[in-house]
Amino acid sequence: MKFFRRFKIIGTGSYLPEKVLTNFDLEKMVDTSDEWIRTRTGVEKRHIVRDDEATSDMVIEAAKEALKNAGLAASALGAIIVGTISPDTLFPSTGCWVQKGLNIPGIPAFDVSAACSGFLYALEAGSSVLSSIAKPILIAGADALSKITDWEDRGTCILMGDGAGVVIIAPTDEDRGFLSSILGADGSLGELLVQPAGGTRMPASHETVDKKLHTIQMKGNEVFKHAVRAMGDAAVAAIEQAGIDPEEIDLFIPHQANTRIIEATCRRARVPLDKTHITIGWHGNMSAGTIPVAFHDAISKGLVKRDDLVLFAAFGGGFTWGASVLRF
Repeated sequence: MKFFRRFKIIGTGSYLPEKVLTNFDLEKMVDTSDEWIRTRTGVEKRHIVRDDEATSDMVIEAAKEALKNAGLAASALGAIIVGTISPDTLFPSTGCWVQKGLNIPGIPAFDVSAACSGFLYALEAGSSVLSSIAKPILIAGADALSKITDWEDRGTCILMGDGAGVVIIAPTDEDRGFLSSILGADGSLGELLVQPAGGTRMPASHETVDKKLHTIQMKGNEVFKHAVRAMGDAAVAAIEQAGIDPEEIDLFIPHQANTRIIEATCRRARVPLDKTHITIGWHGNMSAGTIPVAFHDAISKGLVKRDDLVLFAAFGGGFTWGASVLRF
C-alpha cells in the first residue's frame, strides 16, 4: 500500500458549548417547525457559545482533551494550525490566541480559511510541514457560527452551531497517514455562500451593520447542488487515488451540513450509510468543526480502531472542497 504522506494521530479532543438551542426554541424565533428542520436537514439541536466565549476558547478546551489523550504536555507541540472562518480577530490569528492560552510561545501558529473544508485543508497543511518540524502538531477545526448568523433568517439559522475539534499528529515510520488527499476550490462561485462585510472589500460601517452584511448569506438551493457534486466527486477521487475499493473503507466521516448531502455523497462514492458516522442531529453545521468533532466522537465510541481506513469529505464556502483517505 502506497502512502501519500505518513503521520500518526496520537490524540483527539472536542468541545461543544454548554448552551443548547433546540428546534423547538427556533420555532419561537422564526417561522419554522421541528418537523420541517429535521426532515430537511437532520438537525435537532445545536450548541451556542456564550457572549464572552470565542473560537480560540473552544479550541483551547478541545486541545486540552487531545493533549491529555495523547499523554503530552502542551510544551511538546511544534506548531498550531486552526481551520476557521470565525476567528477571534482578523489578526492576530486564532492560532496565536490558542498559543497564548496554552502558554507555549515561540512555535509557529496560524489559521487556514477554507470554510467547511477548513479542517481538511489544515490537516493537509500540517501533515506537509511535519517532516520539517519533526514534533507533534496541533490541528484544529473550529467555528462559532452563531456569532455571524442572522437569527431572523430561517434559511441559515436552522443549520448553524458552534464547536471545536482537535487532532494531534506526529511523525512516524509506521504505515499510517494519508493514502490520498484531494483539495479544490472554485472562487467564481463565492457569492453563493458568503459573509459580505468586514473585510477590505466592504469595511464595517453603519450601513453594513444595518443591512446585516456581517452575517452568513446563502443561496441554499445552489449551494446544495454544488455541494452534492463536489463532495461526491472528491470522495470518489480520494478513493481512486488511494488505490482501494470503496468496500475497503471502514468508516466515512463527512462534513455535517445536511443529511441529504451526506446521503447523496454516500451513493456517489459507493460507501454505505451504515459505514457513515452522522452526528449532525446534535450539533448542526459547525463549519470547520464538524469533521474533527465527529472523528473524536467516533474514536471515543470505539467506531475507529488502529489500522482502519477512514474517508473524510467536505464542501464549503469559497467554494472549497476536499477528501482524503487516512489509515488510522
